[in-house]
Amino acid sequence: MIKALLTVCVLGVVLPLAAVAQVNEITVQIAPDVEASKISVVVTPTLSHTKRLPTAELRQARKDMLAGKEISDDLLRGIAVHNDGLAAQRLVERLVADGAGNHASDIAYFGSIAVSTGRIKSLRPAVAAMMELDAATEPAERIRVYAAMLYAHAWAGNPLALDAVMDLNGEGKLFGPLSEKTLAKIIAEGEKAGDGRVALRLAVRLMDRTDAPEADLAQARVYLGQAAAGNHFAVQTMATNLLGVLDARTESP
Repeated sequence: MIKALLTVCVLGVVLPLAAVAQVNEITVQIAPDVEASKISVVVTPTLSHTKRLPTAELRQARKDMLAGKEISDDLLRGIAVHNDGLAAQRLVERLVADGAGNHASDIAYFGSIAVSTGRIKSLRPAVAAMMELDAATEPAERIRVYAAMLYAHAWAGNPLALDAVMDLNGEGKLFGPLSEKTLAKIIAEGEKAGDGRVALRLAVRLMDRTDAPEADLAQARVYLGQAAAGNHFAVQTMATNLLGVLDARTESP
């Protein structure tokens, strides 16, 4: 069977069921709320005193940075690893400008440092970079930094971080298999939000396999019902459409 890809988006057209009955890979794209994505949590206090840096060169570089002077990438990096959120954020901006694809691990790492110290502006590029990383080769110590930052923000109600937690948990993913405890917290955050986005994404996660067992499809139906009952019109529409897709899939021989 030739694999088909159905992208259901906010401005998408509802397709006839005959066109989607054989779909085995589904992508749902609904942007999280912009204001909620600014929710910030201080996970690690930022460097507060220049004198705490280990070398005279770094201390002078930080003074120059705070005075508005340009300093090198290497010096920014040297300051940022000591949890200086400003240095980390500025380094991320430079790395993104240089080409995010060439610096994914550094953008994810220093972006996580910046966000963990309260600089939420770096969350979006950090998350985008994490999606490019290989779980088999990414250093474990960096993954721990990513997880500490993302989980704290996800449980605080930041939907961008919550999406990332869902995307990065799973077999072969950066954070490993999704635990029951983490799933329960994801569901709880989704219920708090009330827009049905989490339930919709969880449903798609279960449907996104040609060999999904009946139990998974039954649970997907429950999630889609919850999403259809949410307060987000686009989510309601997509959930209703996917219930139709699920009906066609489960009724086909």
